[in-house]
Amino acid sequence: MATVLVPLAQGCEEMEAVTIVDLLRRAGIEVVTAGLDDRPIRASRGMVLVADMTLDQAMQKDYDMIVLPGGLPGADHLDQDLRIQSLLQKMHAEGKYIAAICAAPKVLASAGLLDGRKATSFPGSLDGCSIVDMDYREQPVVIDGRVITSRGPGTAMDFALSLIELLAGKEKRRQVEAPLQRPV
Repeated sequence: MATVLVPLAQGCEEMEAVTIVDLLRRAGIEVVTAGLDDRPIRASRGMVLVADMTLDQAMQKDYDMIVLPGGLPGADHLDQDLRIQSLLQKMHAEGKYIAAICAAPKVLASAGLLDGRKATSFPGSLDGCSIVDMDYREQPVVIDGRVITSRGPGTAMDFALSLIELLAGKEKRRQVEAPLQRPV
């Protein structure tokens, strides 16, 4: 079974965080949510989330994928956390999946993981980032090798379903998506 780490920072976008965790778990994927510290996470719209464990505890285990929810100031907190930067570099070097949505692709940019890649983000969130030869796309989800990016809260379901397909296959994605009653 695939394992996924979802770090949760104060001010994360709750719609993205909850959608990602919910859909991946519906697919039978083991998801670990990790707070940057041991406090409950107050998301960008005031919802309070409780992580499964702290990031320090979560880093004792290996994962097949790391998924960064966006939102502000959540993405800024992830970007400023040296443990996140180190973990992204390590997982990238090991050929693991790296995924980010909304403002969180800037965390990937800081780690140098968007250089020479196709990517997307919330409009304007990558402005001012130092990225070499990135091919910016205005698509809901952009997959370039093992780096996956998405636009924002409105694309969170497409993003999570794409992650399921990558980790568990098209049939598992169909099994999870069918009961969601999404419009065609």
